[in-house]
Amino acid sequence: MSLEVIEPGFLTTVQDAGRPDWTHVGVPTGGACDRWSLAVANLLAGNAPGAAALEMTLVGGVFRAMTPLRMGLAGADIGGHVRETGRLLAPGQAHLVAAGSTMAFPGVADANAGARAYLAMHGGIDVPVVLGSRSTALAAGFGGLEGRAARSGDVIVATTEAERASGPRCSTQAQDSSHPWPESVWPADDADHDSGAPIRIIGGPASGRGDLVGSSWRVAAGSDRVGLRLEGPTIHLDDGADLPSFGVIPGSIQVPPDGAPILLLADAQTTGGYPVIAVAIAADMRRLGQLRPGAEVRFAETTIAVATDALRGQQAALDRGARLLRESAAWDDAWRGAGG
Repeated sequence: MSLEVIEPGFLTTVQDAGRPDWTHVGVPTGGACDRWSLAVANLLAGNAPGAAALEMTLVGGVFRAMTPLRMGLAGADIGGHVRETGRLLAPGQAHLVAAGSTMAFPGVADANAGARAYLAMHGGIDVPVVLGSRSTALAAGFGGLEGRAARSGDVIVATTEAERASGPRCSTQAQDSSHPWPESVWPADDADHDSGAPIRIIGGPASGRGDLVGSSWRVAAGSDRVGLRLEGPTIHLDDGADLPSFGVIPGSIQVPPDGAPILLLADAQTTGGYPVIAVAIAADMRRLGQLRPGAEVRFAETTIAVATDALRGQQAALDRGARLLRESAAWDDAWRGAGG
């Protein structure tokens, strides 16, 4: 399976589950900013949850299906549709797209809409594995499509049959159709997909958490895959604004000398000298990865026990969704009945 990039969009990169085993030598974890949506898109496409997919930011690309495509979409709804027919390509669904179709993801203007959409092709995207991952490290210039964002003329190809995860097979003759992620399958603490709930944090070594949790914050325009810059009241520190560099991870909330916090995301550096006042829990990183400039965010302190339970619940929900997809008679008939 393959598609051609007609227009790349604002920032479209190949991302997978990242390369967490190399932070000790200064390589960022990288990978998808919203790993839940990456996993859902991949499972819908019949892949392993961490397979390589396209991450589209704010304004997605325009692509031509060079072959019949089975793909999973998840994350933000950025207006995906098939140009020739007007058929909507909604997130949270698997889609069959006929060869020659043009798929467009023009983006939406709503500040409360998500920031990133994930397009997974059946088989996973076939780019070289670098340091155990196919994800794009933009700052370092490696991984993905030669270490860069997609551009017009790129051809995105899926891996060979041998590399695909077990799952429903797809006919190469299948025509346009869609099938959804099980609606009942979401993390137990996010049953209503409440994007307005506070981001849960664990206290860090520096002071200033009172200012953080007692205020509402807005995502600044300078935010990117490295981190969210937050606008709001000045964070007041009792222990100085410059420290010897120490290790930081995605989710760390740093406070530079100007008092405006920065919440680190997937492409964040591995060390830093700004005080860390808190760390967002891993289960809420998917929501942080969907915040676009202008979005509002609040924070609330929690415990390590709650953080651990939330992450386990999220993984259990993915496992349950994958199982329901495999067991679904309608799903089985839809994909195998097409001749796959």
